[in-house]
Amino acid sequence: MDTLDIISSINNEDKKVADAVEKVLPSISRLVDETTKRFEQGGRLFYIGAGTSGRLGILDASEIPPTFGMPHDRVIGLIAGGDSAIRKAVEFAEDDTKQAWKDLEAYDINHNDVLVGIAASGTTPYVLGGIHDAKDKGILTAGITNNPGSPLALDSDIAIEVVVGPEFVTGSTRMKSGTSQKMVLNMISTALMIRIGRVKGNKMVNMQLSNTKLVDRGTRYLVEELALSYDEAEKALIKYGSVKKAMEALKQQ
Repeated sequence: MDTLDIISSINNEDKKVADAVEKVLPSISRLVDETTKRFEQGGRLFYIGAGTSGRLGILDASEIPPTFGMPHDRVIGLIAGGDSAIRKAVEFAEDDTKQAWKDLEAYDINHNDVLVGIAASGTTPYVLGGIHDAKDKGILTAGITNNPGSPLALDSDIAIEVVVGPEFVTGSTRMKSGTSQKMVLNMISTALMIRIGRVKGNKMVNMQLSNTKLVDRGTRYLVEELALSYDEAEKALIKYGSVKKAMEALKQQ
């Protein structure tokens, strides 16, 4: 294959991913609804995984505070091998069936929380061990996998089995499998944040104002919503610290 043939073939495989995710929307919806109930009672959402799957869980969790203004301890991603495994693979870390629960215990995980295991093969010992131990403690569990009928799907309370088919490079689950996992995680966390009121319309009204771009975005939200001048909106945004708080304060005036 020449280069264009290679990337065209990868693109053709990638086109199958969204259709595969569509088939599991009812399971994703159920997970979001169950998580919302627990979240509103102070519960948390945990992701566990190894390799690509673990990194995707951490990525999704890390984006919740800046995007939706939530505390860092409400959506938590854990990876086999610890934080050093985010950048560099840790040999055999995923083979320990007891380590996930030890990692979760450090956060005092309890029955108000939800645990989502992510594993393309559905056989990763680290993930399976965590799911098994969590279920034993009465914690709601879900499994995101690309292997139908896998142990992870069978062991989880809610199975999300996204069947994307063989990878372009055999066994390279960072490709279609990883893409499908990212799509599912986007749906879970975004829908959860919408359900608990962290979004107004389609606007990120609780986002952290951590850079000039986001301050400008928030200012324009206020201009659009309240018919203020840009300068008035910017001053209000900086004063109150978030779009939502500024809206609430200004509407009361």
